[in-house]
Amino acid sequence: MNTSIQPPRQPGEVHTTCPYCGVGCGVLARMDKDNRVHVRGDPEHPANFGRLCSKGAALGETTGLNGRLLHPRVHGQRTDWDTALATVADGLNRVIRRDGPEAVGFYVSGQLLTEDYYVANKLMKGYIGSANIDTNSRLCMASSVAGHIRAFGEDLVPGCYEDLERADLVVLTGSNLAWCHPVLYQRLEAARARRPGMRVVVIDPRETETAAQADLHLPLRPGSDVALWNGLFRRLVETDQIHRDIRPETEAADSNLKRILHEAGDADAVASACDLNPRALHLFYDWFAGTERTVSVYSQGVNQSSQGTDKVNAIINVHILTGRLGRPGCGPFSVTGQPNAMGGREVGGLSNQLAAHMGFSQGDRIRVQRYWDSPRIARQPGMKAVELFRAAAQGRVKALWIMATNPVVSLPDADLVKRALARCELVVVSDCIANTDTTGYAHVLMPAAAWGEKSGTVTNSERCISRQRAFRTPAGEARPDWWIISQVARLMGFDRGFAYGSPREIFDEHARLTAVHNPGPGMGGRTLHLGALAGMNAKQWDTLQPVQWPCPGPGLDTAGPGRGTQRLATNGGLPTEDGHPRLHPVCAETPGNTPDARFPLVLNTGRTRDHWHTLTRTGLSVSLSTHQPEPRCDLHPEDATRFGLADGHLVRVRSAWGSVLLRARYQTGQRRGELFVPMHWNDCYAAQARIGAVANPITDPISGQPELKHTPVAVEAVPAAAYGFVLSRADDLPPPETAYWVRINGHAHQRFVFASTEAPDSWRDWAGRWLGTEGTVVEMADRARGVYRFARLVDDRLVACLFIAADPAALPGCDWLAGLLDNNRPLGAEERLALLAGRPAGEAETGETVCACFGVGERIIESAVAAGAHDTEAVTRHCKAGGYCGSCRPAINAIIQRLARSAA
Repeated sequence: MNTSIQPPRQPGEVHTTCPYCGVGCGVLARMDKDNRVHVRGDPEHPANFGRLCSKGAALGETTGLNGRLLHPRVHGQRTDWDTALATVADGLNRVIRRDGPEAVGFYVSGQLLTEDYYVANKLMKGYIGSANIDTNSRLCMASSVAGHIRAFGEDLVPGCYEDLERADLVVLTGSNLAWCHPVLYQRLEAARARRPGMRVVVIDPRETETAAQADLHLPLRPGSDVALWNGLFRRLVETDQIHRDIRPETEAADSNLKRILHEAGDADAVASACDLNPRALHLFYDWFAGTERTVSVYSQGVNQSSQGTDKVNAIINVHILTGRLGRPGCGPFSVTGQPNAMGGREVGGLSNQLAAHMGFSQGDRIRVQRYWDSPRIARQPGMKAVELFRAAAQGRVKALWIMATNPVVSLPDADLVKRALARCELVVVSDCIANTDTTGYAHVLMPAAAWGEKSGTVTNSERCISRQRAFRTPAGEARPDWWIISQVARLMGFDRGFAYGSPREIFDEHARLTAVHNPGPGMGGRTLHLGALAGMNAKQWDTLQPVQWPCPGPGLDTAGPGRGTQRLATNGGLPTEDGHPRLHPVCAETPGNTPDARFPLVLNTGRTRDHWHTLTRTGLSVSLSTHQPEPRCDLHPEDATRFGLADGHLVRVRSAWGSVLLRARYQTGQRRGELFVPMHWNDCYAAQARIGAVANPITDPISGQPELKHTPVAVEAVPAAAYGFVLSRADDLPPPETAYWVRINGHAHQRFVFASTEAPDSWRDWAGRWLGTEGTVVEMADRARGVYRFARLVDDRLVACLFIAADPAALPGCDWLAGLLDNNRPLGAEERLALLAGRPAGEAETGETVCACFGVGERIIESAVAAGAHDTEAVTRHCKAGGYCGSCRPAINAIIQRLARSAA
């Protein structure tokens, strides 16, 4: 096997993979002489061909030592590795001896590399003997896994990214692709530009930026997805769209077809159930029925539901029915949320799987146990994520080891997670970040290697295995996760199974396990087969190129881009009884916990464009923090009027599980009766913004994935005496003692945006206590308007400033003030006056940041359009916006369209 072919690279550049979403973009990274990290897209990687989104482009801003966990800690005190590892091993053994293996749980992450995942799963299931290891992918893709297994007999994605470009109709359902998987969206938009006849339909309750650029948007009622797709199934049967290979030739197939038709309504009934315009729904059904090459892309809007598995199968059913599967430009396509969600599934990171896509049947258990030579093997599935932490809160789980994730923020009913960790006898956290909402509960903290410091593999949404490669030494005493887990395992007495010297050895063991008792796809075996990648020597491992599984070998001469297997389910070949996909009847049901008089609105959560998970990485980036720097509660203006909420003012969002304090934002693209709040903010970056504390913990009965898109909530206005912001060059400035605050990192300053429910007796005294009075203080107070401005200068250089207003709309923008702080130059008389006036001298405000890469605000783009830039390319030529990563291009286009409508 020849794995040495690599694309050309510049001196010092290392081929690696982005650590963000499941697109799995190739990155070329290098360090300069000042140890600064520079990144660019890898032009040869088959996922992105050189493209990067705003988060990937800003990776270099997140690799410093700021916030890093650099040394082991036990009970808050720095210690050495021997002590930390022994404390973990002894604690786990103590709990197992006293309470049994079921009293131990691991909670791992899609941020881990496949090799890390493999070792953690082997220790828990094969040596401790319990399956209580689950991953935060349970919050992301578990419903897709369950739906894939029901339809295909195994957890597999049948298509590839190229299908989005070759399709004539792309349906994006429950996927804000432009924000959550921007590089895939850029590939889709490039294909649309080449082929103007291509259509895009977006099915989403919100009018997202993805929906705004679509040919058709269906803003369905949340939770009504099954009704919509079953209705499409009925239309396809009625118009004789049944593929010849799918016609019911067996009693079971005939029964399933009839059961789906029995559940399906006609288009008008579906439109009523989904609260859709009937004409728009008929149009979508006609387009789908008349378009052979159709891809249906789905993500968290489908998966994160108490009906998520049924929604997945409803989508897959229409593709099975019409035979639009396993062929170019066809198929259902699940896009994952994390860089290695699929790699974790391959090695058994979910509690209901063993390794290598094997389950808990007696035969699979025996095969895995023999291969691992393990003393015991888990005999049944373990507790899924929500159940695991509930068991810890009840005292049934005594020890938890959390790896590379932040469940105190990300899990639903997150305050219960706090109670669970507080009750546990042993909480171990291995992470690269020192202070998160979760690390504060750890008895033992172990510093893990971060992106750029560790090596191994990840698998993206199209089954493509890519290398992550180290290009710098680990910071402080950080170690790779696989090493940490292996050392604990050996101290627990399991030396024989964990004598690894490198991630290559672990990958080789994993690849060989996929071939155990597996004749291969299409031959009655499992589809996951990495036989051709087993036995690599050090050079082959170092130069391994992206490859899509299955790659069973022999015959895989070069594991290069595009090699392996692009599409599955081609002419059967699936691990089902007859090798063909299976229709699975599903019925439309009302989501759990529907709104009522106490909680009349529905809360939806999700991502913003430039942030990631719980801000532990992107929160460090100045450029990524410019776009939507605060968590907002998006709601329709009519709902705001109904509940007395003013745009930009404080609102309390409350559910049966918890509450948050946010600022309201009017969004006409929100459905009436529904709210949207981003998932990222936490107690390290905001006062009361952990939306996980509010989120509904009900789960899908099949997948165990929680219902994060449908939580009944109430809202109420919270009167504020003052709104304000502060910027300071002090790097240790504490948050203000106010009900609402958000911390935002700057280049050479910190920023806090805040709101106070009570005004102090003296703003000057309040500011002086917080910001100091050394040097020269200039201030302006207008009591009648509730305005106060304070600035402190040392040697004529601005070191801190505070702006207060009774109405948030009266506050100026911050960008010009940030520039004064970051430049750290003496200010002239005119600039001092500008501080008191509250606006930059001789400059216009740039408005809310649209382009994070170049720091271009909304008003600058509006000026470009007014000057004659009537498309995104012209705007880019005028002010650079959209000219680097392209993630903001949908927003730029939306501004152009808005201004065109206003002009008309």
